[in-house]
Amino acid sequence: MTQVATEARGWTAPGWEGVRDAFATNMNDGSEVGAAFSAYHHGQKVVDLWGGIADRTTGAPWEEDTIVLVYSSTKGLTAMCANRLADQGLLDVDAPVAEYWPEFGQAGKEQVPVSYLLSHQVGLAHTDGEMAYEDALTWDPVIAALEAQAPHWEPGTQHGYHATTYGWLVGEVVRRVTGRSLGTYFHDEIAVPLGAHAWIGLPESEEDRVARLTMAMPGAGGGAGSGTEDPTDIMETASLTAMIDNLLGPDNDLSKALTAPGGALSAGSIWNQRSMRAAEVPAANGVTDARSLARCYAACIGEVDGFRVMSDAQMERARTQQTSGPNTILFGIDLQFGLGFMLHFEMMPVGGPRSFGHFGAGGSVGWADPEAGLAAGYVMNRMDLGLVGDARSSRLFQACYDALG
Repeated sequence: MTQVATEARGWTAPGWEGVRDAFATNMNDGSEVGAAFSAYHHGQKVVDLWGGIADRTTGAPWEEDTIVLVYSSTKGLTAMCANRLADQGLLDVDAPVAEYWPEFGQAGKEQVPVSYLLSHQVGLAHTDGEMAYEDALTWDPVIAALEAQAPHWEPGTQHGYHATTYGWLVGEVVRRVTGRSLGTYFHDEIAVPLGAHAWIGLPESEEDRVARLTMAMPGAGGGAGSGTEDPTDIMETASLTAMIDNLLGPDNDLSKALTAPGGALSAGSIWNQRSMRAAEVPAANGVTDARSLARCYAACIGEVDGFRVMSDAQMERARTQQTSGPNTILFGIDLQFGLGFMLHFEMMPVGGPRSFGHFGAGGSVGWADPEAGLAAGYVMNRMDLGLVGDARSSRLFQACYDALG
């Protein structure tokens, strides 16, 4: 194993040194505050890197065991739960949601199949009316709002990114099937068997390991030592949704989707709060590290220490395209979905043509390429402005493919 020098710490297997160099470039060119990247090849870890600063308010370094909130990269973990149940014959994704969750079958949703929830086709990207932040974190008020909500488009006729509601929709189906919350099911059935440090609903015992998120500001380099950002809590004064509102005007569909239900998630500061990390928001509040993301995806495409999340047959179903046409919430971009996973797309060409995974707001990503036998995870605390990756992760993935030749 190759030891990593300077502030890019960790190791790479022989032949993967170029990934270390790409990570060090990100750390040294002002792209990062703190970050980690890990990769598995045919079920074996080949890259495990970390570095930078975990908390700019204290100067605490990013350590080997640092974890961080990964926003919508959580959706990939939630999708793994649903696909695992389908693989076991406990969930039929072609059956109406109402077969498992009878109260959902109202307001024109009686025949909506489970697959529409997983592929963002149901038309419930946001809910009417307002909801308090505290209510949104207690699960049942959100479920009641989704049950009563009429779709904003005819289900199945188009797809639009369900930025937050995806997690409650899929999570309630998992709860109805298993009798366990999404976070509990993920912990018991996937994280524990894999030894993954990943939670949807973070125990208080893990709080001291969490990196503090900081928002990239226009014109700021944002690197760990750049000094171009105010090291107080930038998330208090700037958020992705606020910037989108400035660009598109108030009451736009993307902001409503990002802050659903009912604007409850509109304050940028909530994502650095214990209350958010403690709750279960299965579309957006997963807390993990890069090696655990990579390990979970590696177990989707092959065995990792004898464990698989899903079989080859279910993996093929999971990465089969369910949508077509423009994503009506995400600016009409050509972003397509399988059963809960983003599929390879030209806007952010990560992996091979049949690879799959999920990005998180700000830059995090978990991804798998079965044909290459490659799975990877990238996490960071400097939030960039994109919803589907940026140059940092692209550079790291390219270095992985260079290592594969």
